[in-house]
Amino acid sequence: MAMTAAMRQMFFLLKNEHRYPLPPREIMAQMHAKAPERTLRTETVLAHFSFGAATGALYALLPRRLSSGPAYGVLVWALSYLGWIPALCILSPATKHPMQRNLLMVAAHVVWGLALSGSLRELDRSAHSVFSRGVSRDAISGRRK
Repeated sequence: MAMTAAMRQMFFLLKNEHRYPLPPREIMAQMHAKAPERTLRTETVLAHFSFGAATGALYALLPRRLSSGPAYGVLVWALSYLGWIPALCILSPATKHPMQRNLLMVAAHVVWGLALSGSLRELDRSAHSVFSRGVSRDAISGRRK
């Protein structure tokens, strides 16, 4: 959700000639060219959130000492927009798109990585406090005795 909000906010910072649909929508339009507008909108949201959930689950499997949310976000962007998406001829590589749009997408992936790593930190803390037996107020607030 954080990434989607960042993309929506930054989209209006683009020059007018660069304000065409962002890559998640471009991908769905390419894959389902004859789908009605409403279907494309729904499929775009579902695909984008599904891909984010899947890649987020992969991140959760990384050892914590080796993981950096923002760096992981940039890695997902690079592997996608410079890697498998152009390799499958879905979209041209990011190097063929305007720099301003690439910067928007990289920034959005950094936001996603920050939200992802922060969310996993909270889940880890919850597992040892509010989802544990015999929880004290100090454990919930994070205070140590």
